[in-house]
Amino acid sequence: MVTEATRAAIDRVPVRYLRTSRHPSASLVEPATALDHLYDAADRQSEVYPAIVEVVVAAAVEHGEVLYAVPGSPLVAERSVTLLLADERVRVEVVPALSFLDLAWVRLGVDPLAEGVRVVDGHEFAVQAAGERGPLLVSHCHEPGVLSDIKLAIEGDLDGADPAAPVTVLQRLGLPDESITEVAWADLDRAIVPDHLTSLYIPRLAAPVAVELVRFAELVRTLREQCPWDREQTHTSLRRYALEETYEVLEAIDRLDEDDAATIAHLEEELGDLLFQVYFHATIAAQSGWFTLADVARGIHDKLRSRHPHVFGDVVVEGAGEVVQNWEAIKRAEKGRTSAFDGIPSTLPALLYADEVVRKARSIGVEPDVGAADLGDRLLALVVEARAAGVDPEHALRSRVERFRAAAGERELESG
Repeated sequence: MVTEATRAAIDRVPVRYLRTSRHPSASLVEPATALDHLYDAADRQSEVYPAIVEVVVAAAVEHGEVLYAVPGSPLVAERSVTLLLADERVRVEVVPALSFLDLAWVRLGVDPLAEGVRVVDGHEFAVQAAGERGPLLVSHCHEPGVLSDIKLAIEGDLDGADPAAPVTVLQRLGLPDESITEVAWADLDRAIVPDHLTSLYIPRLAAPVAVELVRFAELVRTLREQCPWDREQTHTSLRRYALEETYEVLEAIDRLDEDDAATIAHLEEELGDLLFQVYFHATIAAQSGWFTLADVARGIHDKLRSRHPHVFGDVVVEGAGEVVQNWEAIKRAEKGRTSAFDGIPSTLPALLYADEVVRKARSIGVEPDVGAADLGDRLLALVVEARAAGVDPEHALRSRVERFRAAAGERELESG
């Protein structure tokens, strides 16, 4: 599938460079200098192509003429060629060639003009596919991380919110071991072993690509890679910040006034700070090979779906009370817990901890004994009283302390 013009160029120019030797046609260019080491040395994909340009331009200046060979067509998803064409130091002659797209349309049975297919780079999926619903042909899907990022960028499931909807995976087109398979969208980054000849065809998206979430994930990764402080952090060192940001969200909720735009904006800001903690922990975990942000999202998605059988199944409930009962039963079955008290964090604030224990005890028909007269018993009795009245004791005490603080502050000003 290599054109005669390409063969003639290879034969004519003795100084040759290959963007990558990881391609079946690379052997036709030998002997040549492969530039795979630039991929291996770069921290980010965006650094590779300018580095390639510098090597090729320097060689052209030294030798007068060089051959730079890329897989497929030099003008289809080839960033390095685009940069070379814009470089004023060299004159570039492009020899047209067969693109992987030509094979893809044949194998898919798709007329790209009639269907309006958009071709995007897997590494830039979130940005290039922003606002698109498909159809999309996604190139450069050669790493599991790229497949994971593509999944993360999708705000809704394929074909009407069906997590089992398939996506077509194209691999090694035109070679004896070419593969065209359909996998469930949810299994994309688990069922496929990608290589340098892997692309995706996505016929339709139920919702546009969630560009903001992926842009944020990319920013967190960049901070982790380039900021000295962020590089040093661990799950343990970030513990205090997760706690602080949680309390700041709670404070923003306590001060929320639906008629006050400033308090609404403040809640939005604090939720963003808390979201950063989630992304940061997931990024550290991904670097350790434990799990990715996509795994976190998938896990909570599946958990919430399984714990709402009255929404996603055929269970019928009578009011919110039964919803809570079902939730607790499903949770205990999932976790394999033998006690109603398993899973209550002992690190909760004391009032909230007491409230949770009382709630769990009552769910199994046990009432706390608060007959004694020591301080602990009296405090527990107040928690029991609050739960009987439907009052959150933590919130009640905090609100009262806030009012006392404000009043004391006013008196302080008067006396000062």
